[in-house]
Amino acid sequence: MWTLLIWFSCTVQTTNEQPSTSTSTKENSTQEPVLDLKPQIVILGDSLTAGLGLDIGSAYPALVEKELNTLGYSTEILNAGQSGDTTSGGLHRVDWILQQKPDLLIVELGANDGMRGIPLSEIEKNLHSIIKKSQNADVPIFLMDMYIPPSFGKEYSDGFHKIFAKVATENNIPLLPFILKDVVGKPELNQADGIHPTVEGHEI
Repeated sequence: MWTLLIWFSCTVQTTNEQPSTSTSTKENSTQEPVLDLKPQIVILGDSLTAGLGLDIGSAYPALVEKELNTLGYSTEILNAGQSGDTTSGGLHRVDWILQQKPDLLIVELGANDGMRGIPLSEIEKNLHSIIKKSQNADVPIFLMDMYIPPSFGKEYSDGFHKIFAKVATENNIPLLPFILKDVVGKPELNQADGIHPTVEGHEI
């Protein structure tokens, strides 16, 4: 959340102010209405973003939007989560998303790649490509950190996690914390599959 707040304070004017005028006549007192143009954030992700098993209003993108608006940062967050999506799928979807001219793109992808044993080099290449497409479209982009369980092999799981910091550093973009940092491994915060958060998990 703090990274988003910093982004808002640095790049987005959160209040609509009328330009000052030197006249105060009745003829000039009627001003054109100010459009409330909310910054638009798109989160490109998988089932964690989509809120698998829950109403979409209970998934974290909707909750972050609500909290930002409560804090006075008027915004709209579009949930572009798709269950089962991979970095390859995200790469194929990102062109259409960028055509919508969002003010910020957040990428939450990679878990399904890791659980399918996709080569690390391919995951890294796909993330680089998504980021480059966003940068070429002049759309700021954040990347979420990602882990997979060590049961997939320590060498592979360690190498998988290192990709995200490496890609973020090489592209000079913010790396957001792992979305399940305080939720993973806690049965009371996850659905029966042990992977997807409950409503309470998404709130955290």
